[in-house]
Amino acid sequence: MLRTVGDYELIEEGDRILVAVSGGKDSLTLLDLLWRARKKSPVRFELIAAHLDQGQPGYDGKALARWLEEFGAPHELLHEDTYSIAKERSDENLCVACSRLRRGILYTAAARLGCNKIALGHHRDDALETLFLNILFAGRLQAMPAKYTTTDGRFEVVRPLIECAEEDIARHAAAQKYPIMPSALCGPRVGLKREVVARLIASLEERIPNVRQSLLGALKNVRPTHLLDREVAEAWLREAPKYRPRR
Repeated sequence: MLRTVGDYELIEEGDRILVAVSGGKDSLTLLDLLWRARKKSPVRFELIAAHLDQGQPGYDGKALARWLEEFGAPHELLHEDTYSIAKERSDENLCVACSRLRRGILYTAAARLGCNKIALGHHRDDALETLFLNILFAGRLQAMPAKYTTTDGRFEVVRPLIECAEEDIARHAAAQKYPIMPSALCGPRVGLKREVVARLIASLEERIPNVRQSLLGALKNVRPTHLLDREVAEAWLREAPKYRPRR
C-alpha cells in the first residue's frame, strides 16, 4: 500500500482524508493501515472515518460502531435511507443507484468535515473486474485509476489498496478479527455481471496461475500506438518525445 501511495502521490502534506468505511474487509483494512502509516509518515495528514447506514433490511452496525470507538480514529456514523429510494427507481440497477446515492452523501460529509480527499477501499481484483466489465459489456478499455478528481473539482478520490490482492486483504482482515459486516444485505445478487466476470477471471487463473498480476501489469504498461483509438494515438504521438521509450 505504501508503495502505491508513493508511486501515485496519493497523500500529501496537510491532507485531510475522509476514509469511506463500508464495514467490509477492504475498507477496514484501508482505515487500519492508513492509521498505522500516519504515525510514521514523513508528511502530516489527518484521517476521518465515515460509515453510512443506508437502511438495508437486516442492517446491524453495533459491532462496527463499538470497534470504531475503540480503534481511536476520528469517525462519523451517517444515517440515510438510500435503500428505499433506490428500490423505488425500478428502471435502475439497485447496486448502481445505491452507489450513486452513497457517493453524494459521502461528498457532502467530506465538504462539511473540511476534507480535501476521499479514500476508497478498492483493491487489485476490483480494478481487474472493472476492466473486464468495460471490455465485455461496454466495449470500452477502462479500469480504475489510483486517483482522480471529482467532476466538480472539490475532492481527489484515492485508492491506496488498488495494487493489493484481495486474498491478501482477506487474510489480513481475518488475522485482525475486524467486525466485518455481511455483504448481502441487499438480497440475492446471483447473475450480476460483476460476479460473472469474477468467475471468468478465476477460471483463467486455473490455467494461468499468475494471470491477475499479469493483468495488473498490463494496466501499467500501455502501448497507445497499438490500440485503435485514433484520439489516443494522436495525443500520444504529440507527447511521445517527452517520454523515454519502454521496452
